[in-house]
Amino acid sequence: MTNAPYTGYTRATWERTADDLLLALRPWASPDHSRIELPGKPSAYGQDSDSLEAFARSFLLAAARLRGADGNDPHNLAEWYAAGLKAGTDPASPTAWPRPDRLGQAKVEACSIALGLHLSRPWLWDKLSPTDQERVVDWLGSVVGEQYPPINWVWFQIVVETFLKEVGGPWSRADIDSGLAVHESLYRGHGWYADGPERAFDHYNGWALHVYPLLWTTMDDTLADPELVAQWRQRLDDFLQTAVHLIGGHGAPLAQGRSLTYRFAAAAPFWVGAITGATGLPPGQLRRAASGMLRHFLDRGVPDERGLLNLGWYGEDPAIAQSYSGPGSPYWAVKGMLGLMLPADHPVWTADEEPLPVETGDFRLQLPEPGWLVSGTRADGIVRIVNHGTDHSTPGDRRADSPLYARIAYSTHTLPQFEPPSWAQPLDNSIAVVHPQYGLSHRNGMTVAAPNVSVVDAHWVMTTEDHSPEHGSGRGGTVVEGPRLVTGSLLSGSHEVRAVRVAPDASLHPDWLIELSGWPVSGDLVSTVSNVTGLDHADRRELTPDTVVPFVRGPIEAGRLYVAVVTLAGGPPEPVPTVRVDATRIEVTWTDGATEYLDL
Repeated sequence: MTNAPYTGYTRATWERTADDLLLALRPWASPDHSRIELPGKPSAYGQDSDSLEAFARSFLLAAARLRGADGNDPHNLAEWYAAGLKAGTDPASPTAWPRPDRLGQAKVEACSIALGLHLSRPWLWDKLSPTDQERVVDWLGSVVGEQYPPINWVWFQIVVETFLKEVGGPWSRADIDSGLAVHESLYRGHGWYADGPERAFDHYNGWALHVYPLLWTTMDDTLADPELVAQWRQRLDDFLQTAVHLIGGHGAPLAQGRSLTYRFAAAAPFWVGAITGATGLPPGQLRRAASGMLRHFLDRGVPDERGLLNLGWYGEDPAIAQSYSGPGSPYWAVKGMLGLMLPADHPVWTADEEPLPVETGDFRLQLPEPGWLVSGTRADGIVRIVNHGTDHSTPGDRRADSPLYARIAYSTHTLPQFEPPSWAQPLDNSIAVVHPQYGLSHRNGMTVAAPNVSVVDAHWVMTTEDHSPEHGSGRGGTVVEGPRLVTGSLLSGSHEVRAVRVAPDASLHPDWLIELSGWPVSGDLVSTVSNVTGLDHADRRELTPDTVVPFVRGPIEAGRLYVAVVTLAGGPPEPVPTVRVDATRIEVTWTDGATEYLDL
């Protein structure tokens, strides 16, 4: 009898999946194993970078596999990757890797290599010859003194230099202290980090900014202030208590933010909670969360028929990629398999799976740091967020909306639209002014008034002028200013009451309209937008042959309040709430009898 009543996935399932992923890469490797040259469109950094990326990221999985199996190695993982390390760090080799001090992306991959070497040290590093060890140290050591952007990247330097210290190589206390200071500057409260100075709240909070600090403390317990480590442990627990609510009943993580092609990497912070014990979530729930994510993708064609993790969410979809994404990039998903570090008798593997919050009942949460309202419904397993605080930007920015960040709503059962038209205009889940020439206005650079209220200076952007790398933010260009809008939401069950008030002193053109659009759906999902006041024209927008978005429109008037009920459900939704509206105030009575108010 399995101890996995929800997913059916045991440790043996995870081991088999890891082995299959690693073995499927071997036909694409160079004879010396240093480069894994996968098919697909290269990243902006080129094939040399991409082939290193595939090696380094898969090596981290091989190292976790060796660690949890105490060196039992039926597939010769240690020997196979050792050969690649020797050739990749040998400057005389024709397949030598680009050095981290000469290629920015190599700074990222150096971290996976250093962490992998730490995890697999008895079976790999300790068996390298002194000459080979010296070459690896020289390659990794090129990070010392290098500058890193003030985002999650600072951990790549910290981890590498800590491994170098461990093996007697060069390292810099100043580099580590500088990186730690950046990390602390990113913390926003209640377990939430922003990935940089912008309002960049996404999965990097979990799979980077929580994962690396606590894994780092297992490498060397002399470098970190114990009080700071205690804070990190509490922050991870705070985050996981929230994050476990952001997983759908079918196992999908929230589809929001950049690097979504990393897929089940979203399981990484749950595993780190188990590895470090820094969470109050029970072991069976930690594994149910992680196994649910893995199974969600494995049940939907991931990996592909070649056994490869391609660029996409389910099937291959290059539009999901950022400019740094190449064929090796999806293998950051292996961070979602870090639980394999733990031996088979660890409680996270032996405990019975326990249900996710969305499997035990309906719930609502308010998350002030990212500015999200959250609703989960047990009947269909959908978790939705309504977003009035995240746009991968700063107040007053006049770039276009990023569909990965600036939409009003995201869920576990719908995908942001990645194609170019959705970068040029917010075609779904928006509150927009409709211009007869420029189309739908953007909300990027909003001012956050509350977790459910934002003030938007509507604007249109001619994006053809922006040739900067696409790292998640919206595109820049010539800006045409529109009116100020105060927007807000209330959320319960399947329904969001979405509202917008046009500034009383707004200068408006008679041909402008106001639009509220709903969820992009295909298949059996139900997506509707129902007018409450001011939005009498209803229609649907076809984004792809399989994906449509409902919307409502009305003539725009200064000072007027517009309200609609926006619904996403996996079947017949519960009855719509009762909504009463006066000049600036909305009263909503939900079907359970609870009453809430929204004042704009």
